[in-house]
Amino acid sequence: MESIETFKVDHLIGQEVGTATLLKEIARGGMAVIFTAYQRTLKRQIAVKILPKSLLTTLTAELFQQEAEAAAILSHPNIVTIYEVGDTTDFLFFTMQFVKGRAVSEYIKMARRNVVPSRRFLPIKTTIENVIKVLDALDYAHQQDIVHRDIKPANILIETHTKRPIITDFGLVKISRGPDQKSSVILGTPTYMAPEQILNSRVDGRADIYATGTTLFEMLVSNLPLPKYGSAQALLTMKLKLKDRLFQKRPSEMNPMVAQEMDEIVCKAISFDPEKRYATCREFLECLKAYSDRNLSK
Repeated sequence: MESIETFKVDHLIGQEVGTATLLKEIARGGMAVIFTAYQRTLKRQIAVKILPKSLLTTLTAELFQQEAEAAAILSHPNIVTIYEVGDTTDFLFFTMQFVKGRAVSEYIKMARRNVVPSRRFLPIKTTIENVIKVLDALDYAHQQDIVHRDIKPANILIETHTKRPIITDFGLVKISRGPDQKSSVILGTPTYMAPEQILNSRVDGRADIYATGTTLFEMLVSNLPLPKYGSAQALLTMKLKLKDRLFQKRPSEMNPMVAQEMDEIVCKAISFDPEKRYATCREFLECLKAYSDRNLSK
């Protein structure tokens, strides 16, 4: 049975999609393939995300449409820009900004492999500056009634030239206008997924706060201090069972350059109970900014 992992794309290279010509596959995820492309009208390189109609299900079609709708609403320097949405005989697609850079997850892996122990962590000042910008973008999205639901290091790109972080992959986005419809499918990435997503409870912006807090934790320590688990399902079960005891160490216990004050900031963001987290991304942002001003301004 064909899946997105086995879907052949060679025949698509050179095909015209909207105002662009597909050049090369650069990534593929749970339901779509992303290409670099050349936009003839504006003479620039862009990215094109396609969802083959041969692989369409009710859920994938709904999520793809939600991603396109969310992207059409959002306009922020730290959120990937969408240009055009459409479909062909064979697939649904949208075109978007091509971000030349690397994902935060790649920077974490590179740091983790450094032969010098003291350099196995990302720079704290830069880390906090980037997370502040991510939170600003998420705060803006939440004001537009949009919850990302899949914030993680792999979905934050650092643009090579500007060094700005850019949030990508709104494939699991939730547009919270209208009735709150529940799904029988758990959506998200287990490590960064808020407990309420696992429980299929009401999800709001605090789920993104949990995911961003977990991402910040990982950026500070390189290796999250999780108990051993054998599968994604085991991790989800463990997260519900251990609650606030899931992470076995605090950031300052793993990285000597992290102050205990940062432990409190991170732990509040990743509280099991949404009511104990920061109420908004703006509150989380202001807390990080105050910490940075006090401790890292020199």
